Amino acid sequence: MGDNVYFISDAHLGSGADSRERERQLCRWLDAVKADCGELFLLGDMFDFWFTYRYVVPRGHVRLLGKLAEMSDAGVRVHFFIGNHDMWMFDYLEKECGVAMHDEPEVFCFGGKRFLVGHGDGLGHLDRQFDMLRKVFRSRLNQRLFAMLPPSWTFPIANRWSDNNKEKHAREDCLHYMGDEREGIVLYCKERLKAERIDYCVFGHRHTPLTRMIGDGCTYVNTGDWLLNRNYAVFTPSSGEMRLGDAAAEGLAEPGPGADGR
Repeated sequence: MGDNVYFISDAHLGSGADSRERERQLCRWLDAVKADCGELFLLGDMFDFWFTYRYVVPRGHVRLLGKLAEMSDAGVRVHFFIGNHDMWMFDYLEKECGVAMHDEPEVFCFGGKRFLVGHGDGLGHLDRQFDMLRKVFRSRLNQRLFAMLPPSWTFPIANRWSDNNKEKHAREDCLHYMGDEREGIVLYCKERLKAERIDYCVFGHRHTPLTRMIGDGCTYVNTGDWLLNRNYAVFTPSSGEMRLGDAAAEGLAEPGPGADGR
C-alpha cells in the first residue's frame, strides 16, 4: 500500500450495453493502482441507479463491490461521495465493504495540502428545477415511500429517468466547461475560498476532465468520467504533484463506445 490519493467518478454502471465490460476495466485499473494507493475517492454516480433496500441488494456490480471490499481489507481508505444517480446508497457499502460514505463536500488534508472534495450536483444553485428535484429525492419521507414499491417497478422507472436525463444533457451540449460564471461547482468553490484556504477542489459530475486555477493558489480539478472516457485524478504527497490521468491512453483500459476525447 502506498501514499497516492486517487479520485474517480461517473462510471454509471448499469447504464449502456458495455456496462459489464466497463466494470471489468474499472476493476483492472484498480488492480493496477492499488500498490501505490493509500486513499481512494469515488466521487459519485459510480452506479447509474442504486437503492438500498433492507433485504435486497441490486443485481449486478459484484466485481466492483468485491474489489472495494478487498482494497478496504488491505488497508486502503476508500471513500464514496453519493451522486445524483446513486444518492440512495445509504449504509450498504459502509457495512458490507468498509467504505466511508459522504453526502456533502468535505475538506481533507494530504501532503500539507487542503482538498475540498465532493460529487458536485446541486452546487451553485444555477438550476432551480434541479434544486427542487434534489430536495424531493433526498426527502426521508419520499425515500420511505419509494422503498415500499417493489424493485421490479422502481428500477425501470429510475433507469428510464436516468436515460432521459443523459439525453437532455447531450441535446443541450453542456458536457464541456462553460465558463466560471456558468459552472455551479466553480461558483460554490469560490464562495468557500472566501472563508478558508483550499489548495485543490476535486469534483466529478460534469464528465469533463479539467484542471483550472480558480483562485490564488487554488486549482479546480474535475475527474471527467468512466462512462465514455476513462479519466481519473491522482495526487502524490511526496512530490506534491496533482495530475489528471487517462487509463485508456495509458493502456490500462479501453475507451468507451463513442468516446470523443473531451
